[in-house]
Amino acid sequence: MTSGTTTTRLLRLLSLLQTPRDWPGPTLADRLGVSERTVRRDVDRLRAMGYRVHADRGSAGGYRLEAGAELPPLLLDDDQVTAIAVALQAVPLLGTDVDEAAQRALGTIRRVMPPRLRHRAQALQFETAGPAPTAPVAPADVLVAVSAAVRAHEVLRFDYAGGTGVGATAGSPTHDGRPRRAEPHHLVATLGRWYVVAWDLDRADWRVFRVDRMAPRTPNGPRFTPRDVPGGDVRKLLSARFRGATSADAWPCRGTAVLDLPARDVVPFAGDGVVEDLGDGRCRFTAGSWSWVALAASLGRFDAAVRVEGPDELREACARLAGRYEDAARRDPREAGTRPGTA
Repeated sequence: MTSGTTTTRLLRLLSLLQTPRDWPGPTLADRLGVSERTVRRDVDRLRAMGYRVHADRGSAGGYRLEAGAELPPLLLDDDQVTAIAVALQAVPLLGTDVDEAAQRALGTIRRVMPPRLRHRAQALQFETAGPAPTAPVAPADVLVAVSAAVRAHEVLRFDYAGGTGVGATAGSPTHDGRPRRAEPHHLVATLGRWYVVAWDLDRADWRVFRVDRMAPRTPNGPRFTPRDVPGGDVRKLLSARFRGATSADAWPCRGTAVLDLPARDVVPFAGDGVVEDLGDGRCRFTAGSWSWVALAASLGRFDAAVRVEGPDELREACARLAGRYEDAARRDPREAGTRPGTA
């Protein structure tokens, strides 16, 4: 029998013994497809690895894993140790309330690692710049409840605090005492916050809910058949909602302008915009934003002459900003808004 087969059988045996019951030798042998003698040898192997396996003699006896058995050295390779050390130390970036628990978990895992791997895990230490201390966090119990509903395809019933902000497209809070109802499809962590992408049953549309604003009610609603996410990619759908779009991963406001700057000076700051070199120290810049005024304002960051090619909404936004900036530049605030045609 190969070493790989032995390892697989030991893992199966350990899995059976973790069930809170006594396992007679013949039953284990039948489950594993081996002889009772092999079972006895495998039990001895587990004991040598640090597992306390108790055996009762007689016809009514059997094997069981004693409570509080110490973990043996973990079977991890170098890359797995690195991944665990990085993941647990990066928990503060996720915006949850389990930061301390993650540190304790990392300490526990380090203690049961073989010395070489433990030194590797201890050598990888870093600081994280997570969300601001006042940023809301998603409670662990809410994350578990939402994730369970996603996995079980069960309708979520919850109260929602509502509010505005990037990605907060879930609508207003409930005021009549009835819970919100939604079919949760994906739980997503991004930018230090947690979101649920769901089909809102009351609004018959896709919505993005912030988990830190949710208060799930129990029990959950009925099971549902998952719908297809628009575009087939939840990450693109969420990105579109952050941009203010409704379906496609694109900005709702998009325009083009010619900048009196060489293309090489614009490209590093173009983001997802498109830069076309026109020669003579000029370039054409096509970009998008969540509003026309925001797009117009973004053109000003290049500190160069700008000629808008279109559309008219972008020209009008530039005119509005020009008036506001002129007012802002006045020494006497009481003169602001006194130009003809200003509001």
